[in-house]
Amino acid sequence: MQFEVWAPEAGEVALEVEGSTRALSRDPDRAGWWTGDAEAVDGTRYGFRLDGGPVLPDPRSRRQPDGPDGLSAVVVPDGQVRGAPWPGRGLPGAVLYELHVGTYTPEGTFDAAADRLGHLAELGVTHVELLPVCPFPGRHGWGYEGVSPWAVHEPYGGPAGLRRFVDRAHALGLGVVLDVVHNHLGPSGNHLPAFGPYFTDTHHTPWGAAVNLDAPGSDEVRAYLRDSALAWLREFGLDGLRLDAVHALRDTRAHTFLEELSEAVDTLSGELGRPLFLIAESDLGDPRLITPRKDNGLGLHAQWNDDFHHALHTAFTGESGGYYADFAEDPFAALAKTLTGGFFHDGTYSSFRGRRHGRPLDRGRVSGHRLLGYAQTHDQIGNRAQGDRLSASLSPGLLACVAALVLTAPFTPMLFMGEEWAAGTPWQFFTDYTDPELAEAVRQGRRREFTDHGWAARDVPDPQDPATRERSCLDWSEPGREPHARVLAWYRELIALRRTHPDLASADLTAVRVTYDRTARWLMVRRGDLRIVVNVSERPAVIGLGPRPARAVAAWEPVSGPGTDGLLTVPAESCAVLVQP
Repeated sequence: MQFEVWAPEAGEVALEVEGSTRALSRDPDRAGWWTGDAEAVDGTRYGFRLDGGPVLPDPRSRRQPDGPDGLSAVVVPDGQVRGAPWPGRGLPGAVLYELHVGTYTPEGTFDAAADRLGHLAELGVTHVELLPVCPFPGRHGWGYEGVSPWAVHEPYGGPAGLRRFVDRAHALGLGVVLDVVHNHLGPSGNHLPAFGPYFTDTHHTPWGAAVNLDAPGSDEVRAYLRDSALAWLREFGLDGLRLDAVHALRDTRAHTFLEELSEAVDTLSGELGRPLFLIAESDLGDPRLITPRKDNGLGLHAQWNDDFHHALHTAFTGESGGYYADFAEDPFAALAKTLTGGFFHDGTYSSFRGRRHGRPLDRGRVSGHRLLGYAQTHDQIGNRAQGDRLSASLSPGLLACVAALVLTAPFTPMLFMGEEWAAGTPWQFFTDYTDPELAEAVRQGRRREFTDHGWAARDVPDPQDPATRERSCLDWSEPGREPHARVLAWYRELIALRRTHPDLASADLTAVRVTYDRTARWLMVRRGDLRIVVNVSERPAVIGLGPRPARAVAAWEPVSGPGTDGLLTVPAESCAVLVQP
């Protein structure tokens, strides 16, 4: 079996295989690469020794059985064909479901999560979006501190467990999307700097030195990240990738890494004969991310739309701190703007940033399905001091209104696990660092961050306490009892309506109309023949629909009217979807 590694600055490289050492040779055709042969089978442990130093795991390791600091293990695909060929499932018409393997079930494994996928098929979602699954220190964590971006976290079940999960999802008709992190690696277990210029001091990020996308040696670093992304799609049969915080990718080259990656993914899609897509998380407010490359865009297929989330959150909670300040002055107007224009910040002044931000999105050319709309995400819940969900502060009726706006919007909807039944469990920030100094630094940093914002230190959960993770696991007894069961039925009804009603299948932003009354706190969205009405007030709202007859096709509480006067009475903290041809 051939082993190879990129180590351009090393004078000599040795391969350690099952306790034996053999020197590698420079590859005459690839500068900086070292190669050599050794006998190995599936599971064989190995590592590389640079210039007589300690044995380090393979940067392109497919498996780390003993964690990020241990030896790598050979993974030999078994070649087994599982089930019917998967035709793929594209993004248009999708409903995504964000899932963290470690807390979706108390067991926190791929196999345990796979056993619960039937619930998602019945719910009506089309894709499961997994939070990162690369190896990270300890057993439990969010995954964003991962290293070894070609490998799979062993406590979850390793690469074999991920394959079983994907197979099960595909058998149920569910696509699988994976969150990948290219903008940084975790603070512990990251051995890449020993091998070469994977990072550069030319730029700095919130996590330190930037990943090297434009300095000397960046060609190989780009290939490293690009090929790892393609490996997830090809080797595990995934349907798409979510790219974490692309605004933190420091890249000054004319041909950016994101363009290079989108080109490679589109090429692979053609080779495999099934749709593949990339979803960006971006704070840039720049539609060029999702503009096709032929139109001088970067060619990504979609992006998260935090503007919609922020407008929705302020309208229902009244929160106005931090970045919510820009939306809190008139949240209903902000909602109307995002529902019809995609972005709220389109070159307008942002008080949070102290400058203008974003640029307009061409509604006539950009399909709404390229924007993901959501009310809750791992970030928007877990980065709160206590990881509280909307269900901790909103009534079931208001939660139903939130769901109606998300699931009837012209965007691609995304739910966060447990949202569909108004889960009573929080989702808190938790870690399991094995380095005591790092663990204490994270613990104190978390407390300091929130005590600066008025929280008592004792009320900020300890990330290292196992109970913090345990509190964050879903309680699967909840969907069977009230009020959770009713909320779950409402989500199922709305998703089914989205799937069967042509007007909700449309992603044409130019066709969306919104009217609202900020004082009475109601809002109505018009999508073709459909009227989505939500009343956020504690009092009934009277809304003028006009003289044409209308009938409710879904309602949280029975609605009265409209009568001959064209007025519809919507109960307090309630919503309805009506057809009015």
